[in-house]
Amino acid sequence: MTTEYNDNDTAVPSQRRLQRAPDFTGHRLNSFREVALRHGLPGALAAILLLAYPGAGLLLDGLSPLAASPLRYLVGGLAIFIALIAYAIWIDRRFEWASVFWILWLLGISISEEWVFRVALPALGELVADPRAAVLASNALFGVIHYFTLRWKWYWCLGAALGGMALSRQYAETGDLALIIAIHWIATFFNAPRMPGMRSRDA
Repeated sequence: MTTEYNDNDTAVPSQRRLQRAPDFTGHRLNSFREVALRHGLPGALAAILLLAYPGAGLLLDGLSPLAASPLRYLVGGLAIFIALIAYAIWIDRRFEWASVFWILWLLGISISEEWVFRVALPALGELVADPRAAVLASNALFGVIHYFTLRWKWYWCLGAALGGMALSRQYAETGDLALIIAIHWIATFFNAPRMPGMRSRDA
C-alpha cells in the first residue's frame, strides 16, 4: 500500500509555497526532523569537513571584524533575535518555544551555509579555476542543493543562488562573515518563519 500526497497535504502554507509537489525526490517535508536530516545534517557535516581544508584559519579571518568589536556584534545579534521572536509572536498571536528554537536553528543553518558556500568552497575552487568562476560555481551549487534537500521549486532555488551571489559580493567587499550570516539569517526567517509542522492559530 502506498501513501499519496498532493497539494493539500499537511505542509504549512509557507512550506507549500516553497516546495514542489511530490516527485522523484519524495514528498513534501512536513516535519522538522525531515528538514534536519535532509538539509541540516549534510550541511553541518560539510561545514565540519571544510574546517580541515581550506582550514579554520580562513573562517577566523572572516570573523576578524567580529573579534575586533564583539560588543557591537553581540548587541546587533540580540536585537535581530528579539525582533524575529517578536515577529513570530505577531504572526502566530502567541508565544511558542518551538518558534524560538526554529529561529536559533536558522541561525545555525546560516552560519554553516555562509561558511561553506561563501568562504570555503570558493577558496577550494580557486585552486583550479578563476576566482569569479569559483564563486559562481559555489552559488550555483547552493541553489541546486536546495532543489534536492529541501525540495524547493526551481525559481526559489534560482533566487537562492542569486541571493548567494549578492552575499558573495558583500563578503568580497567587507570580509565580514558575521555580517553576511546576519543577512542570511533574517532572509531565511522571513522566507520560512515557521518550523515545518507548526501552524498558525488560524490554519
